[in-house]
Amino acid sequence: MKMSPQEFLDWQSKCITLLAMSGAGKTTLANKLPKAKWFHYSGDYRIGTKYLEEPILDNIKRQAMTVPFLRELLLSDSIYMSSKITVDNLAAVSSFLGKLGNPGLGGLSLQEFKRRQKLHHQAEIAAMNDVPEFIHKAEDIYGYKHFINDAGGSVCELDSPDVLETLAKHTLIIYIKIPPNLEQTIIERSKTDPKPLYYREAFLDEKLAEFMQLKNYPSTDVMPPDEFVSWVFPELFKSRLPRYEAIANQYGYTVDANDVATVKNEADFIRLIADALRFQQ
Repeated sequence: MKMSPQEFLDWQSKCITLLAMSGAGKTTLANKLPKAKWFHYSGDYRIGTKYLEEPILDNIKRQAMTVPFLRELLLSDSIYMSSKITVDNLAAVSSFLGKLGNPGLGGLSLQEFKRRQKLHHQAEIAAMNDVPEFIHKAEDIYGYKHFINDAGGSVCELDSPDVLETLAKHTLIIYIKIPPNLEQTIIERSKTDPKPLYYREAFLDEKLAEFMQLKNYPSTDVMPPDEFVSWVFPELFKSRLPRYEAIANQYGYTVDANDVATVKNEADFIRLIADALRFQQ
């Protein structure tokens, strides 16, 4: 969706999609908007509570079945298990994605890892395609005039033009660009706290082969899971940047993460977006 700054300011029901790498301040920015006026849609929350709900619960039960005490209770239907996913706590989604590597260290086999990656890919496409329906429901049922879509960090990896067309048709796409000084901070943070991530299969195959050769591992089943995640993140980071920029150039607008960090309230947010539209006309 393209519009002038004045059209944006006059827009009675503002609908915005935020795109960014994890750590750019996307969710923090969304939380600056008053929840009484803005419907907050989290792509990751929708993935975890709708499209991956059953696989996530199966994963939890699979782990519980390895504990004799819990196994007996599960088999006799004596206990009930559920995941507690919230917008601010998506640990169950991350745990399901998992990390590739030595099963003895909590890693997944390559086959199982790719299976979960494909499920996440399908779930993220579905969650983004749900945005138009939720824009309608937010106003029709709950009376919200404005809508903010906090999209997952891997939306740029979906290779699904239809998803981008849908988002661009119904929302104003805003890409939060990370400046060089913050890039290194995010990369260093990933090394100290490696998290499960989604990778395009072609990217995964290429970088995994490179990593295996570099480390001289005979198979993925012997490599430490955290080691690959830490090594590959800078490569993933670099590969995603041009993808985000291409989306912003074709479908939306770009704001700087440093400017995003100065936003304190809704008025600052509106001003930030209007300025971006003005400078990128």
